[in-house]
Amino acid sequence: MRRGQFKAIPLEVDGRLYVSTSLSQVAAIDAGSGETIWTYDPESWRAGRPANLGFHHRGVAYWTDGEQERVLIPTHDRRLVSLDAATGEPDPAFGDGGAVEMTPHLGREVMERLTTHSSPPAICGNTVIVGSIVADFATHKEAPPGFVRAYDIPTGDLAWVFHTIPQEDELGVETWEDESWRYSGNTNVWSMIAVDEEAGTAYLPIGTPTNDLYGGHRLGDNLYAESIVAVDCETGERQWHYQFVHHGLWDYDPPTAPNLFEATVDGKPVRGVVQVTKQAFAFVFDRTTGRPVWEIEEREVPPSEVPGERAAPTQPFPTRPAPFDRQGVTEDDLIDWTPELRAEALEIAADYDLVPLYTPPRIEGAGKPTVQLPADGGGANWTGAAVDPASSVLYVFSHTRAASVSLIKPDPNRSDLNFVPDRWYATVEGPQGLPLVKPPYGRITAIDLNTGEHLWMVPHGVGPVNHPAIAHLELGRLGHANHTAAPLVTPTLLFVTAAREPDIPPEISVYDKSTGEYLGGIELPETPNSNVISYEHAGRQYLAVATGGGRFGAGGGGTPPELVVLALPAVAEEPNA
Repeated sequence: MRRGQFKAIPLEVDGRLYVSTSLSQVAAIDAGSGETIWTYDPESWRAGRPANLGFHHRGVAYWTDGEQERVLIPTHDRRLVSLDAATGEPDPAFGDGGAVEMTPHLGREVMERLTTHSSPPAICGNTVIVGSIVADFATHKEAPPGFVRAYDIPTGDLAWVFHTIPQEDELGVETWEDESWRYSGNTNVWSMIAVDEEAGTAYLPIGTPTNDLYGGHRLGDNLYAESIVAVDCETGERQWHYQFVHHGLWDYDPPTAPNLFEATVDGKPVRGVVQVTKQAFAFVFDRTTGRPVWEIEEREVPPSEVPGERAAPTQPFPTRPAPFDRQGVTEDDLIDWTPELRAEALEIAADYDLVPLYTPPRIEGAGKPTVQLPADGGGANWTGAAVDPASSVLYVFSHTRAASVSLIKPDPNRSDLNFVPDRWYATVEGPQGLPLVKPPYGRITAIDLNTGEHLWMVPHGVGPVNHPAIAHLELGRLGHANHTAAPLVTPTLLFVTAAREPDIPPEISVYDKSTGEYLGGIELPETPNSNVISYEHAGRQYLAVATGGGRFGAGGGGTPPELVVLALPAVAEEPNA
């Protein structure tokens, strides 16, 4: 069994930390002492390796009605489990002995091994809302749909299902031409869901359809793929939606939960929601009406050259905020620290077509392969962005990685698709192992949501400054291309996790949130793989983050998974008068 990275976002409630393991086990831990209170193993690992990234899990959810307390986790074997938060025992009133089988609620026969669950569900009132993983790298046009399901927490009864692929007679079904809605799949919420409990609204970031890079079997815009959809928490009824990518061909699924915020725009109060994306856009909306806060333009983009494919003629481009990372590649983007490196970069680039954003992939051999930037990992990724409620400033980490993918004709005995990727987004290496394009390779951008303006941008991570070809230039921090660095903003500071680099230990980097000045780092034993949280307990302030994991042990190549908790000194009590 190959355990994945320890990715769980810890959850602190009333002196307890709740966390999931990569095997979708659950533990409750004393928030002050670190002692284990209880553990629960759903034994979902018995069902075999989960789809996509295998054994990894991003966390649990907590619910209470003031009397009962529950911890809920969707497991790798497609169950939703409800546990007593105090004891870890399954809730006998929930479903069948504490668990609900969720696959039957898709309403379609599916190959179960192609679906799983690895993100925490969303809680809204007495309803729990669950997304899913559906296998990428699809070889068939028929695939499990990523319909979002919701359940009543006290009973486990199905509350509603939202069809992320519209079904017959539903709004948007005509955007799936030739009745492709009947068999197309994916279009799932694989990351996390945002909730406005006061309004009773959940915001669903919905992903790419089958197959990520070829859509000749699903012509049309493919609503609600690569969209944000606001739904009523109690009924699942759509309130509004916006599609970020029409007929997606780049694996640009929104990778993280949108952020809710309040700001003042042109003198008027705005209750907003902002979705950061892999293609490095921040789409900003009024969270009640769905109206864009700033205009979003439909702009012409390149057509597809693939037979049978029909790319959308336009795509949405926000007029503000500006993109927070590089989009597309030109010769001006290639590294030029020395004349020799510049010449080598141009020589490498000559084997590729440097193209703008939203250029569709090509068939292998039909012209030069294209370079996609951002690649499939972003831009932004699942660890998302942070919003300071005091200033309405959004902080987003993004990374710059140039990659290439081409399409090939598959073996007809193994696939009914016309074309599939030859490989999945191979990084285009630059001269002497350096990146092909200019830095920063990881960056943090601060965006004022009152104005839509960028306040500052700084490299995050050290990057290849010690490479022999450039070490003598003393370039300073170039940023590190770690796609899961995670921000946490507090009333005083900005914390961002940083992966291990050659000869540089992993850390929680600390920044002045007003200026972006790097103030130092809190060293960690291993690379942090999830968002760091902050909590107060018994007069002390703590930080907690999941680190390590993978195939650790003899020959495993990984490290032990550890929940690392850091604390400030306890606040001294006032002496007696």
